[in-house]
Amino acid sequence: MAPSVVLVTGVAGQLGGELAARLAADPAIERVLGVDTTPPSRDMRRRMGRAEFVRVDIRNPLIGKVISTAKVDTVVHASLSGHPSAAGGRSMMMEMNVIGTMQLLAACQKSDTVGRLVVRSTTSVYGASPRDPATFTETTEPKALPPGGYAKDAVEIEGYVRSFSRRRPDIPVTTLRFVNLIGPRADTAFAHYFSLPVVPVVLGYDARVQLLHAEDAVAVLERATREELPGVFNVGADGVLMLSQAVRRAGRVTLPIPEPLVPWVGRITRRARLVDFSPEQMRLLNYGRVVDTTKLKTEFGFEPRWTTAQAFDDFVAGRALRPMLDTDRYVDVAESLALRALHALPGQGAAPPAEREPAAIETRNTPALTPVR
Repeated sequence: MAPSVVLVTGVAGQLGGELAARLAADPAIERVLGVDTTPPSRDMRRRMGRAEFVRVDIRNPLIGKVISTAKVDTVVHASLSGHPSAAGGRSMMMEMNVIGTMQLLAACQKSDTVGRLVVRSTTSVYGASPRDPATFTETTEPKALPPGGYAKDAVEIEGYVRSFSRRRPDIPVTTLRFVNLIGPRADTAFAHYFSLPVVPVVLGYDARVQLLHAEDAVAVLERATREELPGVFNVGADGVLMLSQAVRRAGRVTLPIPEPLVPWVGRITRRARLVDFSPEQMRLLNYGRVVDTTKLKTEFGFEPRWTTAQAFDDFVAGRALRPMLDTDRYVDVAESLALRALHALPGQGAAPPAEREPAAIETRNTPALTPVR
């Protein structure tokens, strides 16, 4: 049955806001409610059209009142966050992800009107280790469970979703496990990473990278909202790129980092606000991860418009990334970053002087980020 009243969480973010905009443009859908703790940007709010924004924290039981009062029949939970800095810290991110999902599921369980639930998840639930299979299917068990962060949140969320399905078997649930998103206007960790003038890579590793164009991600969510397609689905584009290939396509300069220094470099880039890479994303740069999308095509009935390579090339073209001309300058920055990481190790002495801080390159060659159109 086609949805009549749809509630979308996380509309201040890219996927949630774009989905609400598309649904609001359909006159067959009676009402679209967008929920978040912060309002969408002015441009996003304009494109959302007749969609109604409700400022409410899904960790608050008040979300149940919103669902019952509006007689919501379809709930799309798209507010899963993987950026601690944007959420106000790791503990706050965990609360928003896990506690917020628990409250939302409790509200859906009590509702007499909700008849469909769509949950955004991530392929990070499979973890990343040297013992991983060539590709993960939806039934593959991870060799090593994620120890923390965004990936652990997603594992807990999927556990609560499965429990919800057992308690309310009458409500079809669609769980979508997305790979990393990319695109000209994608505001994601990978988009920030490949926009860096100097791209840190793990010395001795060349991970396989599978991506999905942000517009394909919105299209998948829209299809799951409109049609009853219960189950768990890996969502990714066809093909892979080696990390070294992607860096060359973007015209970036690589900085090989010895594996023991990778966590320290990650902290430096976060403090400099260059890129907010979580520990599980740093592990992904070591081992990579590729998922099988056969079920997405055969059962879900969706084939991404862009392959991984095409999505990445569209990102490069949209950001107007070009090979660096002042190579010596960026080599100096790379050396400074490596030295700072080395001195940050216990017993290695004080950090380098402040004038060698790599944050000096923060704004010169990193294009502005805007939501996906």
